Formats: sequence, structure tokens, C-alpha cells
Amino acid sequence: MPRPPVPLISIDALVTAALELVDEAGDFSLPKLARKIGVSQSSIYNHVSGREEILELMRGRIISESPYQLHEGQGWEESLRAIVRSYRDAFARHPRLAPLMVLQTVQDPQVLALYENLAIALEEAGFRGQDVVSAISTIDSFALGFALDLAAPQVVWAPPVDGYPALSGALENAGPSAERGEAAFDFGLEILMAGLRSRLKQALV
Repeated sequence: MPRPPVPLISIDALVTAALELVDEAGDFSLPKLARKIGVSQSSIYNHVSGREEILELMRGRIISESPYQLHEGQGWEESLRAIVRSYRDAFARHPRLAPLMVLQTVQDPQVLALYENLAIALEEAGFRGQDVVSAISTIDSFALGFALDLAAPQVVWAPPVDGYPALSGALENAGPSAERGEAAFDFGLEILMAGLRSRLKQALV
């Protein structure tokens, strides 16, 4: 009696299914992933080493879907703005993936290339030594923080009518959720760039 056909799966299909699970529930497991694509859990190991590799593949997928353009002769500030905005936009489609990413070492080549470009831009600006990694870490925290903000509920703060007047007044002028998030990102990016410029001036004195 012939053996039943083995369902054919691909790494691309695994990543797509895992992202769908994260979008739905904020996480995934190999048993759930196997059920979703209709294969045995053991067959997944024929394609990837396990959960950690799948997470890195997801990281690489979302970065590749949000490319940034760096041009010869482009200033360091313009380069950083492009990279940071691209990184934030990468998570805009899958904001619930961000918390999983901060718990794992970055290994994906496409994502490491993004950090390489960050390091190059910072060194071209004049940052040296520990300041380069400190700046990268700050930029990383900023971009991931706003990625998490994308997963926040429509109403982030709900002060009672008879309390917290300053916060209530600020919220009245904040605009719709999508506008608030974008305005806050632009606001924060300008502060981040101003802080980097200030730090650079101090280092060059």
C-alpha cells in the first residue's frame, strides 16, 4: 500500500503562517503553526531548526517588505531618518511582532545590514567608540517603541471626567488615534535627531 503523500511546505509558507498567528494572538507555537498549515510538527523541522529561526525569518521578512533608499552623498541625518522611518514602518503591518523581537538576538542578514547602515551613517557623522552603539541602541528603542504604539488600543488613556484636567485637555487636542501616533513619531524623531546633533557637538569640542 503506497504511503500517503507528504504535504509540501516551504520556508516562505511557514513564515507567512507564523506571522498570521502573531497578528491574531501576539505569539505562535510550533504545534499551532503545524496545525495551521496542515502538517506534522516534525515536518517543520525539515525546513527550520525551531522557533528561534522562524522568529528571525519573520524579522527578515518584515524588514525586506519595508525597504529604505540611501543615496551617495546623502547626509547622515537624512540617512538616519530614512532608516528609522523604514524600521518603524516595517512593524506597522505586524505591530504585535515587536515584543517578540526584543527578546531575541538579531541574526538575520537583512536586519544586520540595516544596523550596519546605521553604524556607517553615525560614523560618517563623527560618532566614535561607545557612542556608536549607544546611538544605535537609542534609535532601536525609539523605533521599536513606536512599533509597540501601533499595537496600542484606540483609546490609550481614559481619565475620568472629573479628574486629571491637564491630561484630559491634552487628549482633546490630540486628534484621531492614527494622527496622534504619526504626530508623536514625527515629534519624537525630531527630538532624537536634535539630541544626536547635540551629543555630536559635545564630542567634537
